[in-house]
Amino acid sequence: MFILKYLLSVAFIWLFFFTEIQAQSVVKDTTETQQDSLKKRDLIKQLGNGFFPTKYFDIDLRYLIKFNQYEGLRTGVGGVTNDAFSEKYRINGYLVYGFRDHRFKYGIGGGIRLIPNTNTWLNFSYIDDLQETGSSKFITDKRFFQFFEPRLLNIDLFYKYIAKNISLEHQISPRLVTETQLGVSNVNPTYNYIYEVDGKSYSEFNLSTAVISLQWSPFSRYELVDKRIKEVKIGFPKFTLQYTQSVKGVFESDFNFAKIDFRTIYEINYKKDNFSRFILSAGIARGNTPLSHLYHAYPNNINKETILQRFSVAGIDSFETMYFNEFFSDRFTTLQFRHYFSPFNIATRFKPQLVLISRFAIGNMSNINRHQGITFDTLDKGYTESGFEINKLLFGFGLSGTYRYGAYHLPKTEDNIAIKFTFNVTL
Repeated sequence: MFILKYLLSVAFIWLFFFTEIQAQSVVKDTTETQQDSLKKRDLIKQLGNGFFPTKYFDIDLRYLIKFNQYEGLRTGVGGVTNDAFSEKYRINGYLVYGFRDHRFKYGIGGGIRLIPNTNTWLNFSYIDDLQETGSSKFITDKRFFQFFEPRLLNIDLFYKYIAKNISLEHQISPRLVTETQLGVSNVNPTYNYIYEVDGKSYSEFNLSTAVISLQWSPFSRYELVDKRIKEVKIGFPKFTLQYTQSVKGVFESDFNFAKIDFRTIYEINYKKDNFSRFILSAGIARGNTPLSHLYHAYPNNINKETILQRFSVAGIDSFETMYFNEFFSDRFTTLQFRHYFSPFNIATRFKPQLVLISRFAIGNMSNINRHQGITFDTLDKGYTESGFEINKLLFGFGLSGTYRYGAYHLPKTEDNIAIKFTFNVTL
C-alpha cells in the first residue's frame, strides 16, 4: 500500500501549503484585506507553477517527494533564485536521494539575462541524475509542474546520465518562444541492455547533441505586466516543434542520429468546465539511435497478474492499458481525446466531473535486432483504448476505467481492463 501512503503524503504537503495560504489571509481592515488578497493570489499562482517563495530563493516543489520502481522513495530539495536576489542573474540547483538505489542525484546551473525585452537568457547546467528510457521531452516545457505525477510510481526502466549543457532562451515574439541547447552527456542504462551497431557493442555511450525547440501560440493574448510580457488569455491550437542532432566524433560522441518531435494541443470550449481537448504528438528518429533516445507511447500499466494488483493511479496523457516497456518505436504518432462534461452540482462541496477518453497510437522501428537484452513489440498495427474518469469524488480523488481493443487486444479479457484512482488538485 505504498502508493496510498505516497498519495497521503502529497495530500499532506498540499494541505500544509493551503493552511499557510489561509494563515496569511487574516487582516484587520479593508486596505489590508485587499493587499492580503493580492498576496494570496500571487502565492497561489506560484504554488501552481511549482514554487514556494521565500525572500531570495523559490523552493522547487518538484523535488520534495516522489516514488518510482527503481529509486523507491526519492526525496530532496531544490530551487532557484528570484528577482529579489537579481533580475539579471539566476542560480538554480537540487539534491535528491533514492532510498532503493542508495544514490544521490543532483543538478546545478545558472543563467544570465542578456536582453530583458525578449526574455533572452544564456544558461549553463551540470546534471547527474536518471531519465526514463524512451521518454522524449521538449526543452521549452521544462517549467511544467504537477503536484502529483502518477506515471512515476510505476516506471522501472531508467538510464543514468551525466550531462553538461549550455542553452539560449529567446522570445522572438510574445507568441513564439525558442530555446537552443548544446550538450555532452554520458549515458549508462540501469538494466541489461546492449546496443549493437557497426560491428561494436555498447552498454554505455557518450553523446554530443544540439537541440533547437520552438513553441508557437498564435491565438494566445499577451500583455505587459510588471515590465514582463505575460500570457493573459490562453488560445488554441498551440504548437511545439523540436529538432535534435547527435554528432559522432565530437567530444568522443559515439553515434550520429537525428530526431524531430512535434506536438499540437487544441481545445474546444463550450461553457465553463465543459470542453474537449485534443493532443496530437509525433516523433521520428533516424540514424544510430540507442533505445534510451527512442520513443515509448507513455504507457501506465503495471506488469502484474490481476486487475487488483495493477490498481494504481491514472495519468493525464498516458495510455492506461498499455504495459510498461511493452512497445518502443523510432517513429510514432499518438492522438488523444478527452471530453470534460460540466461538473455535477450535487452539493456545494461535492461536484464530481465525468470525462470521456479515447487514445490511439501507431509506430514502428527499423533495425530492431540492434537492441539486445530487452524484448518489446512495435505499434505498427495501431493501438486503441477508450474509457472514462469520474473525478473529484473525495479530497481530489476519483476513479477511472479504460478498455484496450483493436489489433493489440489481449486474449484474457481482464488483461485489457485498467481500473485506477485519479487525483486532481487545483489551486
